[in-house]
Formats: sequence, C-alpha cells, structure tokens
Amino acid sequence: MRVSRGVWRAVGRSRPARGFLLGVLLLTACVGPQDSEVTVSPVTVAPVALEVAPSPTLTAEPAPSATPTPQSTETPTPMPTPTPTPTPTHPLMIEVMRKDAYPGSELVFDETLAPGANYDRYLVSYLSEGLKINALLTVPRGEKPETGWPVVIFNHGYIPPAQYRTTERYIAYTDAFSRNGYILLRPDYRGHGFSEGSPTNSHASPAYTIDVLNAMASVMAYPDADPDRVGMWGHSMGGSITLRAMVVTDTIKAGVIWAGVTAPYPMIIQRWAERWANRPTPTPNPDDTAADWDDEIFRLDAVEENRVFWDAIDPFSYLDDISGPVQIHHGTADDSVPVAYSEILHTALEEAAQVSELFIYPNDNHNIGNSFGVAMQRSVAFFDLYVKGDAPD
Repeated sequence: MRVSRGVWRAVGRSRPARGFLLGVLLLTACVGPQDSEVTVSPVTVAPVALEVAPSPTLTAEPAPSATPTPQSTETPTPMPTPTPTPTPTHPLMIEVMRKDAYPGSELVFDETLAPGANYDRYLVSYLSEGLKINALLTVPRGEKPETGWPVVIFNHGYIPPAQYRTTERYIAYTDAFSRNGYILLRPDYRGHGFSEGSPTNSHASPAYTIDVLNAMASVMAYPDADPDRVGMWGHSMGGSITLRAMVVTDTIKAGVIWAGVTAPYPMIIQRWAERWANRPTPTPNPDDTAADWDDEIFRLDAVEENRVFWDAIDPFSYLDDISGPVQIHHGTADDSVPVAYSEILHTALEEAAQVSELFIYPNDNHNIGNSFGVAMQRSVAFFDLYVKGDAPD
C-alpha cells in the first residue's frame, strides 16, 4: 500500500481529537504564554578579600586486598520478542473490499417510463447484499454496436434518503449521456426512496459503494450492454463513491467527478468537525446519517496515532492502482464542497502518474449550473475517448 506523495503534506501534522457527536475529531492547538521583555540594571559589587587556609597533608593508606567474587554460571533467560498488535480489519479497507464479491443480479424491469429523445427509460431493480435496490435504466434506440452499448454508472449526490425519488433530480444530467449512445444505470443506494435497507454515510461505511458495484455487475450482465466498456460518473457524495470504486475494481475504464467529496480522510474529518462545532445543537433527525460518523469512525483514535488504519481505508493511498483516467469539475463558488478537494485529488493523481483533467469554473455553484453545458460536453467527450474506445492503447 502506498500513500501518494504530497497528500499528507497538504493535510498537515495536526492531531485531531474527539469533539462533536461524542466522537468527532476536533483539531486544537495549545499555545503557551509568550516571554515578556525584562530590563536589568547593572549592580556594582565590591571586591572581598578571601583568606585561604593551607591544604592539609594527606597520608596515603594501603588499599585493602580485594576478595574475588565468584562468577555466576547461570544462563540468562532470553526475553520473548514482542509480537506487534495487528491492525483490526474494517469493511472500509480497500484490500478488504477487493477480496469481497459483487455479483449483482439479473435486472428486474419494474416499470416502463416515458421515453427520452432517442432512448427508452425504465425503473429496474437488482440485489445488493440481499437488498432490493431500485434504479433508473436508459437504453439507446437504434443499431446496437456489435459488442453492445457502452455503459455509464451514474452516482448521484446526497439527497435526504426519505425525500429521494428515482425519477426526480438529475434529469438533464442523465439525458446527456443517454442521448449520446450510452446505457445509463443510476442506482438509488440502500435506504433511498423505496430501496430496501438503511441509509448510511459513504465515508463511514462501504454500503453505498457496494450497492454501486453490484449495480455495475447487474448491468454488465444485461444482454444489450458491453461489459468491457464501462465508465462511472459521480457528483458530490457520488464523486467519493466513484473514486473508491475505481481503486477497488479494475473494471471501470474512466471516471468523471463533479464537485466530489474527494480529499484525504484527515482533511474531510477536520472540516466536518469545524462545521459541527460552529452550529447549534441540532434537533434529532432520523434521516440524518451524519451520526454514523460517531458510531463507526470517530470512536477511533486520532489519525496520526492510527496512520496504518486510516491509510488502509483511504482511496488516496491506492491512486497508483486506479482503474482508469479521471476528469474532475468544480465551481469556485461551491458552498457545499471546497474546490480545494478537487485540486488536491488532481495533484495526487498526477503525482501517481495517472491521467487526470481538472476544470475549474469561476463563480459557479455546487451543481456547476452556470457552466452546465460546457461541463457536460467535456464529460461526454471524455467518456467517448476512454470508454467508447477512441483512446489510444
């Protein structure tokens, strides 16, 4: 496992401690009082005559004969070599996720929706860890390529799970890929809308990434799809899911991330701690999955004292192994996710000798709404190059 150069330098050496939600790591610095300047006046000391007594004459005495001490013949008992305490495994660890299987299931067509401009739309479902997960599926019309249609897995951002509906939000986003010759599958994640299971937190649990990997396996088995040409798009929380998926599996040919929560864990933890520390005590909300941070992650010790563990769950430690090129988009007026997150990811990918493109949109928001058209054109072109097969080998 290798941590990309520069990532921890960007975060710094500050040591977070527990603070919000009974466990959020707050970073504090202790500053001691400064020394004050003191002026000292010179003091004149009168010389004092000292009377020195003569040294006494010493008479040497013969040293007593030393009695030899018998030497011990006992063989010392060897001390046992301490066995290092192994780092406990956690489901978020990349190596643990790589060893798991994500078989998905056959797609079940639950409902046919109104078609798009040149594609058909369906509500489908599949299985993820035994849970029924709903999804939106679009399939292009026209002559299918010989190997099948290329695929885009679409990972949506955070929407309160109880308010989420499969057919709402991201309509223009999905349409851009669907009308350009891609099968698109947008999984809902567990606990969202009418999907089974309980919602969680994408940084504290691998559950959403597992749902996405099972969605990918399910659509890859769909007869009209080309399983060798799969890309992944993610917005905000979906961007972090995309990054994690791309270091867990080598199946994803390319990834596009918009305003992704894609920074090293210490930076994300610090920002969460600061945001929660500066807000009033919230009213308990059963749909608020932030509490999972306390239950699953923040009860652990400080980052610097558990570097082995934190490196093991952080996708930034595995960028050398990322499955394909990444294109990154972010607006400078984003008040939900700092633009620095995307800049740090781009730098880390370049340091890992990976293909990365970064587009910054001045004064644009979290959804890149002002520059949506150009950002989407760039996203489609990137998938055309690296997923459809126009990229050089």
